[in-house]
Amino acid sequence: MRTETETDTDADAPTEVKDAPREEPLPGFDSLGLSARALEALDRLGYEEPTAIQRGAIPPALEGRDVLGSAQTGTGKTAAFSLPMIERLAEDEAAQGTLRGLVVTPTRELAQQVERAIRGYAATTSIESAVVHGGVPIGPEIRALEWGCDILVATPGRLLDHVERRTANLGTIEVLVLDEADRMLDMGFIDDVRRIVAETHSSRQTFLFSATIPNAILYLAHQVMREPVRVQVGLEKAAEGIDEVIHPVDRAEKHELLLHLLESRTEGQILVFTRRRDTASYLADYLRDQGLSVEDLHGGRSQAERTKTLQDFRDGKTRIMVATNVAARGLDIRGIRHVVNFDVPEDPRDYVHRVGRTARADETGDAITLMSPHEWLMVRDIEKLTGEAIERRAVEGFEPSVEPLAAAAAEEPEASRPRSRLSRGRRRR
Repeated sequence: MRTETETDTDADAPTEVKDAPREEPLPGFDSLGLSARALEALDRLGYEEPTAIQRGAIPPALEGRDVLGSAQTGTGKTAAFSLPMIERLAEDEAAQGTLRGLVVTPTRELAQQVERAIRGYAATTSIESAVVHGGVPIGPEIRALEWGCDILVATPGRLLDHVERRTANLGTIEVLVLDEADRMLDMGFIDDVRRIVAETHSSRQTFLFSATIPNAILYLAHQVMREPVRVQVGLEKAAEGIDEVIHPVDRAEKHELLLHLLESRTEGQILVFTRRRDTASYLADYLRDQGLSVEDLHGGRSQAERTKTLQDFRDGKTRIMVATNVAARGLDIRGIRHVVNFDVPEDPRDYVHRVGRTARADETGDAITLMSPHEWLMVRDIEKLTGEAIERRAVEGFEPSVEPLAAAAAEEPEASRPRSRLSRGRRRR
């Protein structure tokens, strides 16, 4: 039996499938090997054409291969792993009601969204799904697991609670999905993920999907996957269809510039990102006082409040949502036309995820970043990651009082600044 620490000699060099060629006409879902009932479910959902990650991942997944997939956010990764999993589990009708599919996600909101999507994809089958995550009473989850389900979507901590209580048996898992794996590593879930993998059988099929594939993810894949097909679509940059711009502005003027920008955008919903939860609460209160329809989403709110806020935003009851990075990954809300980075994210990868909340499913949108002079270095890191310069455009009346380069130099630690030979000589004496 293969254990989590055992490795395959070929795992370091997975079969690689680069960007799927865009031929005309593009192949439809019926060319990927999906069953008639899967195609019917997709038709009901209004899906017309598979995305590049779906074209690359679904065929080898249907063949039983492990898949290591990476693509820009908003490109359909959930369907890429859900459809093959549902197809495999639906074939064995006698086993239905037994937990055989497991999707592990980093956040509660993403877990809820993935489970909702799976229900849609499985609507033409008898496959049942359930979701477990922290922030809610565990009793109803225990009853749902006792009732039986085929696919469980879970966050790591709550899943291990159920394993320890013996209310979830992972020994019957046939398909394991690690979704947003890079985010799980960033959030410190790596040990939990290893424990979860160790609870599953070595014969399982494993899908690991992530927006980015740093070395830590490759190492994890080496440990838990067998000769995975690697499907990589696009670089680490915002998806096409997003108009990106940076507005330089003094920190103290950001909230007034934000209000000015929001008042000029009358179409679509708006998602505003901050680094801190107290900033999100303050901005939401400030915008509400100006008569705007606003809610805030962050880790300081209860799970019930977060769920209601997301649902109201998804239903269009709220036009503006101010959020921390809790909303940066995986959330698929088609009505978002504008993303505003009130704070430049410290991790450049978070920028890609944040702006990916707009222009979903080949639609268009804009991504606006409010950059104070002292955030210039963080913007530079973003441009290094994406390989593209982002247009700077000052807004009349909100021009910064200090040039970004000058402010960045003033903030740079003295030890890291270049010094003349004379000054270096004086320091040695």
